[in-house]
Amino acid sequence: MTATVHIIGAGLAGLSAALKLSARGRRVIAHEATAFAGGRCRSYHDAAVGMTIDNGNHLLLSGNRAALDYLRSIGAEHRLIGPPTAEFPFVDLASGERWTLRFNDGRLPFWVFDPRRRVPGTRALDYVPLARLLWAPPGKAVGEVIACDGVLYRRLVEPLLLAALNIDPPQGSARLAAAIIRETLAAGGRACRPLIARDGLGSTLIEPALAHLQQRGATVRMEHQLRGLRFSAERVEMLDFGSETIALGADDTVILTVPPYVATSLVPGLDAPTEFRAIVNAHFRIEPPAQQPPILGVLNGTVQWLFAFPGRLSVTISAGDRLIDGPREELAKTIWDEVARITGLPAALPGGLPPWQIVRERRATFSATPAQDAKRPGPATGWRNLILAGDWTDTGLPATIEGAIRSGNRAAEIIAKLQ
Repeated sequence: MTATVHIIGAGLAGLSAALKLSARGRRVIAHEATAFAGGRCRSYHDAAVGMTIDNGNHLLLSGNRAALDYLRSIGAEHRLIGPPTAEFPFVDLASGERWTLRFNDGRLPFWVFDPRRRVPGTRALDYVPLARLLWAPPGKAVGEVIACDGVLYRRLVEPLLLAALNIDPPQGSARLAAAIIRETLAAGGRACRPLIARDGLGSTLIEPALAHLQQRGATVRMEHQLRGLRFSAERVEMLDFGSETIALGADDTVILTVPPYVATSLVPGLDAPTEFRAIVNAHFRIEPPAQQPPILGVLNGTVQWLFAFPGRLSVTISAGDRLIDGPREELAKTIWDEVARITGLPAALPGGLPPWQIVRERRATFSATPAQDAKRPGPATGWRNLILAGDWTDTGLPATIEGAIRSGNRAAEIIAKLQ
């Protein structure tokens, strides 16, 4: 086939679309504005810590079927690690309590009847109101559907939804919260096993994908930023890259996977999310204690999730807008003090803090409120050869790796039917 699919953006949505289409024999050219692929999901060598780190800490679950299919397609599924069963260790910095949440494999939630598996201080009946989220009316916030207080909320619902929605859960979309619960807690332990890229996001999700695309003859052009689209009444006719323009043939198509604030500047009349939430990540170059679990949930602290990698401890703080503009050194000290308490490492080292880096993403995700969720467009546009993809489009999920990959797969399926 001589038709070309131009994919604008080489994040996970763009890469997943490129992989699907190139596997079908389509001619694919991906155009990436920056010098690296992967978008927010990338690794890089950081001079401050003297090692390769991830831009942010991303957690996958065994029920993320699109993400796992993506990894299988590039031969990288083995690069994820996690416990053999669905287990989530937690620590409460206020009380000092530690416990492990252990789901049973099947869909029937037997774990809620076992005090050794469920959240400490809860009863089986405490979990019943969560079902209200699954049938929440459209346009409702989580706080309008369930009570956002009590032991179960503070020790399970809040950390789960805060990580998934990247917003204070009472303000979050009940529709998106329901999707998370439906695909995790309600699906049973087989869907809840936590998985992390032990050797980094780049070597797990990005580099193998680029290698596969190269083998299939696809082209990825880095530092090739789209400046504008030229439209006719029914289709996109030209891509404007500033120093270069590309005229589109009659059967050529475009998948636009740029962030929403870029997409609205390129596509006339496009409605998309306009509010965003921050994520803050911290990385410390230090060998984790031998007993440190790969993933640990943290309550009643600045730290929310602590990840243990070879030679590095990393922290993720969702809905981190309050931490965006403060002094980096103070934030690093606050976080390290908590990490030291959690791990048993000394708070004061001979040289001060371990080598550290703070990564603050001001617009990490769209704001997952009902109002902003309603602004998410579907893949179709008013031009028959222009398709949208990205975790900010209406995937039915929050802004996650799984949602980004599903959106790319969906765009590829639409293109395949057009040609």
